[in-house]
Amino acid sequence: MKLRKLERKDAPLMMEWMHDASVVEFMQANFKEKTLEDCERFIAQSLEDFENLHLAIANDEDEYMGTVSLKSISTDKGDAEFAIAIRREAMGQGYAWYGMEHILQIGFEEYGLRRIYWCVSAHNIRACRFYNKHGFVEREDIPAEIFADYGADNDLKWYATSRQ
Repeated sequence: MKLRKLERKDAPLMMEWMHDASVVEFMQANFKEKTLEDCERFIAQSLEDFENLHLAIANDEDEYMGTVSLKSISTDKGDAEFAIAIRREAMGQGYAWYGMEHILQIGFEEYGLRRIYWCVSAHNIRACRFYNKHGFVEREDIPAEIFADYGADNDLKWYATSRQ
């Protein structure tokens, strides 16, 4: 397993998870309407984006398994938002934990962040179980300005981790 920059060749497999109802069921964005061109555009933009870091999680043969991200990176405030999406075939194989563990390390060590936060639908039992299994607990001390991006959606569970 490895993390690497997204590449154009990843677009079809990225679109695969976007069109997989079992993967996107509880996500806020409407990924089902994304096209191959949308994926290619996202990949191209990710290479020049300095406020967000989007990396591919790849297997040993360099096949794309998912995307792991730090979004809205603020070195001034010392925080960023974590996000991850993996293909169904990668679930239960260690790719999600590998991607999460390594991007958190990048955030803390390379960007000097103090806190990384994320949210998940309370209905996404698989994701909640994953975070709980790895020792993350639901947090209520998330700053109000972060909630503003998510509207009045009250079924979200919020998590955060701080620099050790």
